Amino acid sequence: MGERILLVDDDKDICEILAFNLSNEGYQIECAYSAEDALKKFTPDCSLILLDVMMGGMSGYKMAEHLRHNGYAVPIIFLTAKDTENDMLTGFSVGGDDYVSKPFSIKEIVARVKAILKRTAGAKEKNSRLTFGEVVIDLETKEVIIGRKVLTFTKTEFEILSLLATNPSKIFRREDIIDRIWKDAIYTTERTIDVHITRLRKKLGAHASLISSRSGYGYRFNMPEE
Repeated sequence: MGERILLVDDDKDICEILAFNLSNEGYQIECAYSAEDALKKFTPDCSLILLDVMMGGMSGYKMAEHLRHNGYAVPIIFLTAKDTENDMLTGFSVGGDDYVSKPFSIKEIVARVKAILKRTAGAKEKNSRLTFGEVVIDLETKEVIIGRKVLTFTKTEFEILSLLATNPSKIFRREDIIDRIWKDAIYTTERTIDVHITRLRKKLGAHASLISSRSGYGYRFNMPEE
């Protein structure tokens, strides 16, 4: 399968058990023990999030609201010890796709994960290509195509480009890009971002204006004029 699942729960034992069983099903699992850490680890290629509701600091509901507010449609399954109707309604109102009460069986989680990924597979396939005039960004094959020419990008360059392109018109500060792409790397500087953006623009050639900078703020991806 290979779909990437972000598992967010402050109970490390639950994370370990779910990660082990979901990995055996062929999924790529990344664990985070807080919503704040999860937001740093989240990238647009994430296929699904298993998200605990009650955590220290930011709650799972708040994290889901943040993702939806920023335009991310990644499926979210809430994991919670609460099982009242109001709790379920809250979960769905902030953008959750499913709601599983603790304690749960591993078979139930696996079944729900498979069901949601199967349901969203068609939509994901349709949306795997971002088209901006002559520029096509294929999130599935990790390629950038201009006209009939396939451009060569490094992994980091493509990740930066896809981050900006999946959030058109949103300004990303340099530190935001570092948090999303380099995560916990210690020696990454803001100057590194500038160098990568310069390379991106050079490779985009006549379409370099798709990426612009706002002095004192950061970088953004511009929707091409009709």
